[in-house]
Amino acid sequence: MDEDIGDSKQPESVAAVLKVFAILNALGERSDIGITDLSVRLAMPKATVYRFLQTMKSLGYVRQEADSERYGLAMRMFEIGAKALPSPDLVDLAKHPMQMLADATGETVHLGSLIDSEIIYIHKVDSRHMLGMYSRVGRRAPLHCTAIGKVLMAWEHPERRDRILDGAEFKRFRDKTITDRTAFLAELAQVKSQGFGEDREEFDDHIRCLGVPIFDRLGQPIAGMSVSFPTFRFDEAKAPDVVKMLQAASRDISEKLGCTKFPLGAP
Repeated sequence: MDEDIGDSKQPESVAAVLKVFAILNALGERSDIGITDLSVRLAMPKATVYRFLQTMKSLGYVRQEADSERYGLAMRMFEIGAKALPSPDLVDLAKHPMQMLADATGETVHLGSLIDSEIIYIHKVDSRHMLGMYSRVGRRAPLHCTAIGKVLMAWEHPERRDRILDGAEFKRFRDKTITDRTAFLAELAQVKSQGFGEDREEFDDHIRCLGVPIFDRLGQPIAGMSVSFPTFRFDEAKAPDVVKMLQAASRDISEKLGCTKFPLGAP
């Protein structure tokens, strides 16, 4: 990538665009970073990095920490990114039902969508407890060991699902992670049959998740929504009640997105 950025054969305008996106990608990977670190990381002169940062700052895409030379992405970047969602209204429609779920359970609620062969968290309501699941909006997570990934794949069209899974890495994160594609497909059949997905400490230690899909006007899974519990607060006896709340919230959001044949649970 550094070679492309500094390639003297590139037209000047193309080289400038490559530099802008290299800086934005680096800022996306770190919440705050200084000019010197960016210069070293991207193999760009500090003066060049500074010039681009100041321009992006003046346009509202980059913020600078007060009294420091550390920079990060501004909310305007999130506003642009939100327009790339499968439905621009998705997050707005999900905010209230997610808050109600978080209030009822006391736990962290996530909304995730598909990106490449992973999921990306696009909205989050934090747990009211001190101990919860570490995550952030914009964080990517694998398909094969998250409740959201499982429900997105369980209701996906088989041909598209196969194409997506061709790009997935069945990496082991914990002892309980499913690392075999055949076993994962069997898990998806179970998920679809029961109407919800589970993460049984498969991605993060001591975290259990329950999740359901959200459907668009065509009845396709457009996103997944989950509640995450530290294992010591997860009560198997109460899990069915949480699933019912998730399904009711999904029905509400899906119907507002135009879904007329909601496939989960009783109306």
